[in-house]
Amino acid sequence: MENLTKILAGCRRRDRKSQEKLYRQFYPVLFALCRNFFEEKHDILTAINNGMLKVFQNIDQYEPAKGEFFNWTYTTVRNAALTLLRDRKTQTFYYEEISDYMGFESGENPFEQLAAGDIHIYLLQLPVATRRICGLFYLDGFSVREIAEALRISEGTVKWHLSESRVRLRTIFEKSL
Repeated sequence: MENLTKILAGCRRRDRKSQEKLYRQFYPVLFALCRNFFEEKHDILTAINNGMLKVFQNIDQYEPAKGEFFNWTYTTVRNAALTLLRDRKTQTFYYEEISDYMGFESGENPFEQLAAGDIHIYLLQLPVATRRICGLFYLDGFSVREIAEALRISEGTVKWHLSESRVRLRTIFEKSL
């Protein structure tokens, strides 16, 4: 694989071959990221493409002193996926508000001792909305408030999905033992 520095230099010159090399280099990880947000391959690819377009358009704004290029790209694509979710007016998800009888327990991170490949296998067994919120909270480290603001839902709904993900994952983990 070609040196990332050379590829980035080509991308800054708007060289299409360099852009393609960068896209192909990060594609597997970005596909796994966007798969947490969408079920349909078309939607996953749309989110990746929207994010990578922003990366290519704003590549001159990347500052190496602020962090690694991959992290900057990952964040840009994740934000593009969140934007795509918000902009979908016709897409409806079932959200249930949390109420007192449901409870919300803030247990440990259920993914702490799993390998990265295992985590995605388990996450794919969750409903899309629950998977999305679970990934943002446990894998990306967003707070309940940040998730609620990004998805434009109430904090109670986020808490319900987190509680639901723990219940469902507990069942899945017990079956796999």
